Amino acid sequence: MGKLIVFEGTDGSGKSTQFELLAKRLEAESIAFQRLRFPQYEEPSSALIRMYLGGAFGDDPEAVNAYAASTFYAVDRYASYQRVWKDYYQDGGLVVSDRYTTSNAVHQGSKVPEAERAEFFRWLYDLEYDRMGLPRPDLVVLLDMPVEVSEQLMRKREQSTGTHADIHERDEAYLEKCRAVARQAAEYYGWKRVSCVQSGTLRSVEEIHEEVFSIVRTCLKGE
Repeated sequence: MGKLIVFEGTDGSGKSTQFELLAKRLEAESIAFQRLRFPQYEEPSSALIRMYLGGAFGDDPEAVNAYAASTFYAVDRYASYQRVWKDYYQDGGLVVSDRYTTSNAVHQGSKVPEAERAEFFRWLYDLEYDRMGLPRPDLVVLLDMPVEVSEQLMRKREQSTGTHADIHERDEAYLEKCRAVARQAAEYYGWKRVSCVQSGTLRSVEEIHEEVFSIVRTCLKGE
């Protein structure tokens, strides 16, 4: 089997930026890999996800319970694995993904009462890895960004790209809860957490990347 490295974080935490920086670094060091990004919005397998995020089942994220919503995303990942990267991974290839099962832990886990969250975390990994047969990540890097900072970054992104926030990104209380759950999930699952803000100051993209790459290099060396 190969290795699977996953980037995770709440909305606006810089996942895509750090994902692209890592990809460029791996290419510069002649390390072969395949990149993934979830959800696969352009694929038929994401139809229920698009309906959900677009508000077809209700404008409040709580309108769809954590277990139901998780299956929308799980099916999308299953389709990708079977059609796109299964052979490459099973032949020993390195796969780097922007989001994965871990996003269900963060976003859908926030809908579950705290006392029941560990049970949800167990159910989620059992569903995707044990029942559906998807690969478990060898490394999950969680980008931890305070919500007040991530919201500023998301608003700037919307203005520059002309896009609009989905039902998750519009809900500040939901984002706050997601950040708390992300930290809880990181501790429960053993993810590596990278703080994007230190002493109240946003770290530079380059500084965050160097910490991320150091963690990834350790994983690739099997240390």
